[in-house]
Amino acid sequence: MDAAFPEPSLYTIKAVAILDNDGERIVAKYFDETFPTAKEQRAFEKNLFNKTHRANAEIIMLEGITCVYRSNVDLFFYVMGSSNENELILASVLNCLYDSVSQMLRKNVEKRALMDNLDGVFLAVDEIVDGGIILEADPNAVVQRVALRTEDVPLTEQTVAQQITQKLTVLQSAKEQIKWSLLK
Repeated sequence: MDAAFPEPSLYTIKAVAILDNDGERIVAKYFDETFPTAKEQRAFEKNLFNKTHRANAEIIMLEGITCVYRSNVDLFFYVMGSSNENELILASVLNCLYDSVSQMLRKNVEKRALMDNLDGVFLAVDEIVDGGIILEADPNAVVQRVALRTEDVPLTEQTVAQQITQKLTVLQSAKEQIKWSLLK
């Protein structure tokens, strides 16, 4: 292979970050040692935010890293890869992350809602990228995997159908247990 082209690799994502409108980290996950310490990561995030928060673009090359980003209300979503990474791949990961978070927050993508559902956002990041390898690019699949079990959802937020289904499941389980205890 020609020396100008590096070997293809599954490790395409260097980092994923979500910053607020002040450039403060809400979610950040780094997958390699480009920025080994938290201090270096925060300095890079601050520099990245300063370059992108007023810009009307979707991509930037900063410190040898290709960053695709998207903003909404008071949040900035970033996906970072190496300087020779395909921007379309990075953009597909970014879109998956944003759309997954949007579905999980019921289209209410803002800092307060994100903070209330931070555990789901971390799970979504883990479902999309693991160790720098892209695992999923379909937001529906990510949301489905991250979805909370109905018994974990407060009763006031459940629909009538969810409540009835849950009761029927418990009733069916009880019937099965009685049937098997009588057959013994």
